[in-house]
Amino acid sequence: MKLRPDLAIIADAVPATARVLDVGCGDGELMAALRAKGVDARGLEIDPDNVTAAIARGQSVVQGDANHDLADYPDDAFDYAILSQTLQTTERPDRVVDELLRIAPRAFVSFPNFAHWRIRLALLWGGRMPVTRLLPVAWYETPNIHHVTVSDFRDLVRDKGIGVERVWHLSGDKPASDAAASWRAEHAIFLIARG
Repeated sequence: MKLRPDLAIIADAVPATARVLDVGCGDGELMAALRAKGVDARGLEIDPDNVTAAIARGQSVVQGDANHDLADYPDDAFDYAILSQTLQTTERPDRVVDELLRIAPRAFVSFPNFAHWRIRLALLWGGRMPVTRLLPVAWYETPNIHHVTVSDFRDLVRDKGIGVERVWHLSGDKPASDAAASWRAEHAIFLIARG
């Protein structure tokens, strides 16, 4: 199975013996890859159809909302929490990040970079919210309620005293350098840790 590029990076970086909570796990695709390498992976997903699909794959998933239900998990219940392509859809991303690092000492957070040059150009020339390969729906259909950028996320973790252990940037499906990442990266993946 070929994982989405950000998920492949996360799957490669998680140690084989880790306990992981995948928040917003979708249909369980990442969890399946993690479990194949010996990871104890659990999931939390809001969409009932995705929960059903993940369970059909044999994954351990509960239906829940990251905005409210992470509070039900005990402190340090996992080694890693994963929030992939979900941060921008949460009501209060800052509080969700706090919860991730309460239930696990480290967390992977990936998100589309809304400062990518194509998005900037579409706004500049067209004056409208862009529809792109990675953001394929119109502004009124999108689940994205917070348009986060690489620079915004760096500021958030710095202000909260959260450590950044590693960062990956993707342009298309290929790795991109840190140089001008706010401008050039379509996606960012951060491995963060308690300060």
